[in-house]
Amino acid sequence: MDAADIPAVHDLERRLFPVDAWPQQMFRDELAQAETRRYLVAELRGVVVGYAGLMCIEPISDVQTIAVVPEQEGKGIGSALLSELIAESRRRGAQDVLLEVRADNPRAQQLYRRFGFEQIHVRPRYYRDGVDALIMRLQLPGEPLSPQPKEAGRP
Repeated sequence: MDAADIPAVHDLERRLFPVDAWPQQMFRDELAQAETRRYLVAELRGVVVGYAGLMCIEPISDVQTIAVVPEQEGKGIGSALLSELIAESRRRGAQDVLLEVRADNPRAQQLYRRFGFEQIHVRPRYYRDGVDALIMRLQLPGEPLSPQPKEAGRP
């Protein structure tokens, strides 16, 4: 995602999350923090059909947002976006990836579970319309320890 994508992303944000939509400036602010953020768009024939964002401050990555237009759900776009966020988390040295998902969004919950996320907490009435947020976590395996070189002449 870059600044040119923000108007289209914001239009989708308002359409998909009318109660909790981020203001357009929030996307600009997020993109300005490249050292701890990564935002992506998915396009189909030049039209933004999905987007996702991540904040990573070691050792935790947090999925800030992920969305796909309903007309394109079930086609692997959400999986591709989430895969890239997880890969970026690994590149940035995260040990855990966290996210919040609406308790009334079983489709998203199912996606996250397929990737190995587990529910670890509930935030009651987290969303503006009073719906709970489920806190989910994916633990990333650490790098395997490489064997230490032996000192010369010692077993």
